[in-house]
Amino acid sequence: MKSLTLKISRSFSLICFNRTHSSSSQTELNKPLIEKTFFKSNTKDGLISRLCKDGKFKEAIDILCKQKRLAEAVQLLNRIDRPSASIYLTLLQLCLQQRALVQGKLVHAHTKVSGFVPGLFICNRLIDLYAKCGSLVDAQKVFDEMAERDLCSWNTMISGYAKVGQLGEARKLFGEMPEKDNFSWTAMISGYVRHERPKEALQLYRTMQRHENSKSNKFTVSSALAASAAIQSLRLGKEIHGYIMRTGLDYDEVVWSALSDMYGKCGSIEEAKRIFDKMVNRDVVSWTAMIDRYFEDGKREEGFALFSELMESGIRPNDFTFAGVLNACAHHAAENLGKQVHGYMTRIGFDPLSFASSALVHMYSKCGNTVNANKVFKGMPHPDVVSWTSLIVGYAQNGQPYEALQLFELLLKSGTKPDHITFVGVLSACTHAGLVEKGLEYFHSIQAKHGLAHTADHYACVVDLLARAGRFEEAENFIDEMPMKPDKFLWASLLGGCRIHGNLKLAKRAAEALFEIEPENPATYITIANIYATGGMWDEVTKVRKTMDERGVIKKPGLSWIEIKREVHVFLVGDKSHLRYDEIHFFLHELSKRMKEEGYVPDTNFVLHDVEEEQKEQNLSYHSEKLAVAFGIISTPPGTPIKVFKNLRTCVDCHTAIKFISKIANRKIVVRDSNRFHCFEDGNCSCRDYW
Repeated sequence: MKSLTLKISRSFSLICFNRTHSSSSQTELNKPLIEKTFFKSNTKDGLISRLCKDGKFKEAIDILCKQKRLAEAVQLLNRIDRPSASIYLTLLQLCLQQRALVQGKLVHAHTKVSGFVPGLFICNRLIDLYAKCGSLVDAQKVFDEMAERDLCSWNTMISGYAKVGQLGEARKLFGEMPEKDNFSWTAMISGYVRHERPKEALQLYRTMQRHENSKSNKFTVSSALAASAAIQSLRLGKEIHGYIMRTGLDYDEVVWSALSDMYGKCGSIEEAKRIFDKMVNRDVVSWTAMIDRYFEDGKREEGFALFSELMESGIRPNDFTFAGVLNACAHHAAENLGKQVHGYMTRIGFDPLSFASSALVHMYSKCGNTVNANKVFKGMPHPDVVSWTSLIVGYAQNGQPYEALQLFELLLKSGTKPDHITFVGVLSACTHAGLVEKGLEYFHSIQAKHGLAHTADHYACVVDLLARAGRFEEAENFIDEMPMKPDKFLWASLLGGCRIHGNLKLAKRAAEALFEIEPENPATYITIANIYATGGMWDEVTKVRKTMDERGVIKKPGLSWIEIKREVHVFLVGDKSHLRYDEIHFFLHELSKRMKEEGYVPDTNFVLHDVEEEQKEQNLSYHSEKLAVAFGIISTPPGTPIKVFKNLRTCVDCHTAIKFISKIANRKIVVRDSNRFHCFEDGNCSCRDYW
């Protein structure tokens, strides 16, 4: 603030000097110096120069303002003894357009030096300028000094405070103003909505409805609908909808969009779509919002179908549309659709600098196609940290940990600053590669080299790193010394390591902690039961299953799916409903013989102990991922890569079996489970059995 004051003081020192030493000879001496300095960069601007020599400064200022040459226009104030109100208004208007706070303060200071007394209109312009430039202290000072105020003065101040979240100051002025109009109410209500205070917004909206001289407009009801959506009150939203219909506000697209948004966020997606269908002039924002609502509501097919409609409508999707659809493709592992979206983006010429490019890298990485992810990444002139991180995590999850770490080193050399999510990818890569010491080195560098705070995710990654390597004493010490309370991800990581190495004692500690945090999660019960089963502790297995029954915990059924010729085929464990089940069953039966000849031994440790050994093997044969893999092989030409997705972590036996299948069938088989991608080829897996 001091430096700004000094700038203003220096800028107007010449004015004060000329007013103090006002002899004509002194003025004539100064004129050539001023003109030489001011027009040094404008030698070709003969018109401005002539106007200034003729004393037509207002005309010169008007031309400079039209050319957006604000600084030069403000300097010309030095040449005018008594500027008119219109000159000040012209300059302030350009300051407002350019959000030029420093130049605006210079103009304001000049009004005081020149003895000009600003009227209501100029004072309101000054308040508006200061408020929109975020200098509410100056705005309030002008407001307080005004001899006369109108609705515009009050509303500008209230809106300024409300927009930056100073709702207490805004509400105080709102209560003090002598009269209110729709803008006053709407500014206050929308301020509450914008700063996540929807209940207060709705209370004020109800007060407004009871007020005699107030009538809601499209902006007021849109804000009220947004508040209803924020608290997910369908009842209140419907009340406002009724008011809109009664008062004829249903003609406006802004209102329709707000209605659709309210119904969508309140869980009434069908009503949201009905509102959307009634909209006459749907723009890309409306389309994008409706598409995103479908995805948020888990209605994948409807979301993709609506996106197809958008592409056929003639309205061009924007970066937000592409990013939303690509993120949905990533979430649902719909790579084929993602490729179509990528193709469409390429045809219409998308900006490689946009965040839609980052969404493409993320989509390909999540779908296990790191080759395409890398191609898109390399086509980005200046990848942001999100793109770097997506590809690093993609490499880590796809069994390419060394590529992930190499990319991270390139990130550092590029000057891009990694964030905490980047380090989650880096630590995961170290975990999957078994690089314990390197992982610990990266962990310590997060704070020491990069100035970032360690997060719970970082601690969970290190525990995972140590536990998978069997370094349980270090893992336990690490947990006991960490500065925050361990979360469910950390305990789950520890439990997973205990499963690999059969550490029963520590597994019990991790399981007990998880039972406290999320007693309804079946994964914990299944994992600890499997650890007991591996140790032959069948009584403990029975106790775990009994506890699950008592607590009403139901094991999530294993579900795998594969896409063949743009059709998704879903398989459950022991599923016999598929039209080609007999072929799948016969193929698996014959394949099982070949696998055993090659040395495959079914891992029946985790199958119930009261089942005969032959039945155990048969149960394993019909796990969902085996059914999906078998269907993929019999449904595609020889050599075609197979990609299967599973909702749970793939079991040890299936992991072993698919390695044999990849060699016997001479196929590349990719299985994405709930943890990572497994790329099986020629009898090996990309995870190197370290998973």
